[in-house]
Amino acid sequence: MSQKVALICGVSGQDGSYLAQLLLEKGYSVFGTSRDVQGSSFLNLRQLGTKEKVQYISMVPEDFRSVLVALRKSKPDEIYYLAGQSSVGLSFEQPAETIQSITLGTLNMLEGCRMMDKKIKLYHAGSGECFGDTQGKPANEQTPFYPMSPYAVAKSSAYWLVNNYRDAYGLFACTGILFNHESPLRPERFVTQKIVRAVKRIAHGSTEKLKLGRLDIARDWGWAPEYVDAMWRMLQQDQAQDFVIATGITMTLEEFVQAAFDEANLNWQDHVIQDPSLFRPTDLAIGRADPSKAKKTLHWYASTRGIDVVKKMYHSI
Repeated sequence: MSQKVALICGVSGQDGSYLAQLLLEKGYSVFGTSRDVQGSSFLNLRQLGTKEKVQYISMVPEDFRSVLVALRKSKPDEIYYLAGQSSVGLSFEQPAETIQSITLGTLNMLEGCRMMDKKIKLYHAGSGECFGDTQGKPANEQTPFYPMSPYAVAKSSAYWLVNNYRDAYGLFACTGILFNHESPLRPERFVTQKIVRAVKRIAHGSTEKLKLGRLDIARDWGWAPEYVDAMWRMLQQDQAQDFVIATGITMTLEEFVQAAFDEANLNWQDHVIQDPSLFRPTDLAIGRADPSKAKKTLHWYASTRGIDVVKKMYHSI
């Protein structure tokens, strides 16, 4: 068999970097896109020791010609579309950029696949944020969307575009509806990384206070390196299907904070301040997931769950 070729759009991010590592281990030829290859440091890939093993292409997802050039250069068998603005909080400040980079970028990639003269399997990175607040009920693949942020609106729109192209044009295109997943590669603008890094500094003598918004929100937090394996498994199926990818365990942000400070043998209440300026205009209270379809069909399940995610983050930074 000839070597499989994968194109990872957004290769320099957390998921893109771990996915590149996984696919290289599986013997793939890996191409990765970035808006500006010459100006990108690819720090995450360098950390994982894979920077020199990936072939890079500059691509602006919102520019269809740019997308088409990337497809023709790489001639991929599989595409993992992970590009676009990835922060829920930032999407309230930059809604237009968020919606354009996610929705228009996905549309361009789908249209590009449709125009290629070979069958390509496309994975699209969806989000559990699309479900909004399900009143504590676990969300599965049949749960209706109720997006509560510009980010979630963009991801919901992209999800329906993927479904439409799958139904209308017969593309092998699917969405992984991923709930929160963390790792040492997360930027500090994500609250989990903000917490863990602050705890580390305080444990080493910093007198700073950790400022956070709502502590009563609850999320399903998983371990990112495990989630990229689910992405790959989705594209190995005979039929394109969408899957909820999550641990099935939900914990509050307060529990996450307490667990992080416990690792440093500190009382979290001595070091945390709740700052109303960090509250979002709208925020779902509880994110709860039912990943049973992924376990049954993909034979995938999260090994790192709940408090173990916090411990793993703390000891890997």
